[in-house]
Amino acid sequence: MPLNDSERRLASYIDRLHDRLIEDLRLHVGLPTGGDNRSALDETRSLLCARLAKLGAEVSMVPPAPRPSWLHDAPIEAEGPPTAVCSRIRGKAGPRILLSGHLDTVHDPSPSSTFRSLVINADGKSATGPGCVDMKGGLVIAVAALEALEACGLSPAWSFILNSDEETGSYWSEAALRAEARQHDIGLVVEPALPDGSLVTERPGSGQFMIEVRGRSAHVGRDFTSGVSAVTRLGEILVELSRLPDPPRGKILSVGPIEGGPATNVVPDRARAWGNVRFRDTSIATELEHQLLAFATDPGAMPAVIVRTSLNRPAKPATPDVMKLAEKAAAVAADLEQRLPFGRTGGVCDGNILQDEGLPVIDTLGVRGGGLHTPQEWIDLTSLVDRCKLLAILIARLADAGPGSFTPRS
Repeated sequence: MPLNDSERRLASYIDRLHDRLIEDLRLHVGLPTGGDNRSALDETRSLLCARLAKLGAEVSMVPPAPRPSWLHDAPIEAEGPPTAVCSRIRGKAGPRILLSGHLDTVHDPSPSSTFRSLVINADGKSATGPGCVDMKGGLVIAVAALEALEACGLSPAWSFILNSDEETGSYWSEAALRAEARQHDIGLVVEPALPDGSLVTERPGSGQFMIEVRGRSAHVGRDFTSGVSAVTRLGEILVELSRLPDPPRGKILSVGPIEGGPATNVVPDRARAWGNVRFRDTSIATELEHQLLAFATDPGAMPAVIVRTSLNRPAKPATPDVMKLAEKAAAVAADLEQRLPFGRTGGVCDGNILQDEGLPVIDTLGVRGGGLHTPQEWIDLTSLVDRCKLLAILIARLADAGPGSFTPRS
């Protein structure tokens, strides 16, 4: 259907934000929120929450939940950052819409890093910078979309949850994500679109694991036969693990990093390997977990094998309600003369967790770009306005759709 009068006003308002959106992106890209850099995370959170509070949101900080101590990113502090929940659903009619975005990136935050700022290319249509597309561009357009709705006299019921550990598994924020999912009717996540602008409607699940082997140390020259090599047993296990993946079935397992042994002239008494799994559905997740746990031994065995698993991001299927949401987004795109094809990806995000809690979610409503997680990360600057309009008008239409548009929450 064509845009109505309020939607045309909204689109026109956002068209005038081009330069402001770029400057806002420059600001946030310049805040190095990778590597659990608390000062930059705190500053980013404070800036975004202040803008959402001006729109009438009640801002609360949810303390972090525990995270497994065996995860490989051990240098990250044991006590995580809070998750911000900015909510404006109290007293509001219509479906309760939950927006979700993460503040953290994967990029090196140290002053010695050469990839620290937004650099606009000569054509003025694209730029590079750490997190510019994943997902600082998404945060910028989401807050601007909510501000535009308010400026144009539209007042939907929304909350915005901002976590700081999506790139490391969302362990600290998972409880907060699940709690908010239960309080809302629709989920919109501003992860970046696929490079061609596609909306992802289906994702696999993912999880982490660690295999630790404990043997008996001995001097290689004087007492080799008394030793029991943890590295050798781990190597045998790794060969067996290499036979488990079955990509056509949606079953993926990858190992790395690996560590073991203090010196070459000592039979190593400890070795560890960390890995990641991806799975199409619950049955494959269960299969993978059983196969991993089967390597575990009795603690008194020599060598002993300890297996730890955390399959904390369930698969995100294209349910009927997800496809209904996707079709609504595609209809908005068509009315804006944009293309919004549907796609799938092997990546995971917080949308997996939100949907597992029963919330219908579409999760690639952010900006267009590519080179995610690399020093070549880039953004299509024209997508700032394009995707901001798409998101704002989608929120407006969802707010008007009425509570019966999606399967009622149980």
